[in-house]
Amino acid sequence: MNHPQNNGQVEQLKIRLHLFLEKLESIEPETADLQEIDQLILLVDEIEQQMEQLKTDN
Repeated sequence: MNHPQNNGQVEQLKIRLHLFLEKLESIEPETADLQEIDQLILLVDEIEQQMEQLKTDN
């Protein structure tokens, strides 16, 4: 079933994934520092939490 709340959550997930990809593409492997890696990990954790929330809401 299509629920407006689920659609909103999926859209938020798409936005977070897009932000992650943009951040990943902007990092230079040769000069990446720990802070940039930590930001990527934080984004992955947030995406994972959103996915889990979406699963439990269904």
